[in-house]
Amino acid sequence: MGRLAKDTAGKTPVSLGLLGAAAFMVVADARVIDPLLHIIADEFKVGVGSAAVIISAYSIPYGLFQLVYGPLGDRIGKLKVITVALAAFAVGTAGCAFMSNIVLLTLLRFLTGIAAAGIIPVTLAYIGDNFLYEERQAAIGKYLSALVLGQILGGSLGGIFGEYIGWRDIFLLFGIVSLAIAGLLWRGTRHLSDEQPPQGRIGTITFRPYYQLLTQSIARTVIIGVFVEGFCVFGAFAYIGAFLREGYSLSYLAIGFMLSGFGLGGLIFSRSVKWLVRRLGEIGLIGVGGGLMSISFLAIALFQNWMLFIPLNILIGLGFYMMHSTLQTQATELTPEARGTAVSLFVFNLFVGQGIGAAVFGRIVDNFGYIYCFIVVGVAIALLSIWLVKQKQNSDES
Repeated sequence: MGRLAKDTAGKTPVSLGLLGAAAFMVVADARVIDPLLHIIADEFKVGVGSAAVIISAYSIPYGLFQLVYGPLGDRIGKLKVITVALAAFAVGTAGCAFMSNIVLLTLLRFLTGIAAAGIIPVTLAYIGDNFLYEERQAAIGKYLSALVLGQILGGSLGGIFGEYIGWRDIFLLFGIVSLAIAGLLWRGTRHLSDEQPPQGRIGTITFRPYYQLLTQSIARTVIIGVFVEGFCVFGAFAYIGAFLREGYSLSYLAIGFMLSGFGLGGLIFSRSVKWLVRRLGEIGLIGVGGGLMSISFLAIALFQNWMLFIPLNILIGLGFYMMHSTLQTQATELTPEARGTAVSLFVFNLFVGQGIGAAVFGRIVDNFGYIYCFIVVGVAIALLSIWLVKQKQNSDES
């Protein structure tokens, strides 16, 4: 990846590639759970739906602490926040390898989620500060390459470690690598003046900017949209690995590679984002992306053929990034003078939605089965897509 534009201090920021490496670790750490959920449930002798508490324990604090990191990044410097958060994330991730029961693992995932919250969203705000709006979606698309590689390799590595090595060792590996990246970030940023705090001090962080942001109708649409997106897509996706294991008795290695198709769909999007934006526009990206996700989830539920899951999972990933990237780009322009705050509220709702969704769909899975879970998601995403398209059309006309 290239380098970001020069900042207002006239110094070149760290490379987008190094920031992408940090994002890769956060995404891979979140997605590695997908093929391992069934293994962890068996080891701690709990149901799959109950074991999914480790997903909610990570996702909800990840979302909640966006409300702190966004304004903090705007005040003391985004690069400083990213570096410290990544170091704390590294320690927490490595510690997961040594937890002896589901309660302790859940607690540490909670703490790790708090640290992870200060990395990707703050980086997106940092990109927003350095790219004009008409160039920003392409820049974010390049940054997404690192995220989708995390999606691809996170699931694959989870499958490999689950099948041959052990689920604990993958967390230890991720922790060590993340700590090394944090060290490189510290070396690369210690001589940079990112953003200076207003009047030379940090000041008091308040929630008033969030209230002011939500008085905008377009902001409410984006925030509601991303909450429902996270609730449905990631809330249900957490159970696909267990579904493949129980329904088709596939190996964890095979499941890990199959789940990586989601990231492959995202990679396809990141490589074709400029063409897709020109051809479809924002309305088309939302409509087509939502349609791909809806049809794919319904097909997984109704046709019940594990071989079909391979292309369908790629389509889910492609559809998700078409919709999500559009909402994400809109979020970076809601308050240009405080992008950290806007992006943080955006990601807050994505991950709180994911955490609540995982808990809700866990109850559906335990009580009614996987098929009902995927049908509900397919219908909900279709309705979300229609609503977002109508809202965008009304906004463009006004």
